[in-house]
Amino acid sequence: MDLGTLQSKVNRYEEIIGNTSNYRKDWNESLKSMITSGLEEIINETKLKATIEVKDEVENLEVIVLSLGQDISGIAEKLQNSVSKRHMIKNKGALIYQQLFNGKIMILIMFPFIEGYGEPKPPKTIEILRPEELKKAFLIRHVEEFMTEVINWEDYDDDLDEQVKSNPIGFNLIQPDSPGQ
Repeated sequence: MDLGTLQSKVNRYEEIIGNTSNYRKDWNESLKSMITSGLEEIINETKLKATIEVKDEVENLEVIVLSLGQDISGIAEKLQNSVSKRHMIKNKGALIYQQLFNGKIMILIMFPFIEGYGEPKPPKTIEILRPEELKKAFLIRHVEEFMTEVINWEDYDDDLDEQVKSNPIGFNLIQPDSPGQ
């Protein structure tokens, strides 16, 4: 019986299943504590007002969250026929290290948003890494990218690209050499 490439696929499958088990072991034995202690060190050194939360309710799908917290947004809805107001809450954003089903680690940015004011921007995936690829130095890069995104969100009017700035009313935004022209 000629199995062709089937045997190599079976071997690859067994290797991947073994990797998942090893990745989960790495998370529990060292990676989770390296991420939390590294983020705590960054918070302490930079004086960033943030908290770290480990969500471990689901085994092998754990999450570490560096959160900037929540605050009153400064925007308030005036209630009808009343001097009372309902303040809108701002979620200030979060950096997330999510253990995936296969043991790899996905790093995400949750953008700030104001509850009741538009739709939150979808999370941004920074990268997906195998546990052995995630080094402590990467945490600084991740927090730096997170802070850049939060700063851009907070300073919204200044993050427009040059094309939009030069055509503020929306005319001539499609270039002649763009696909579909």
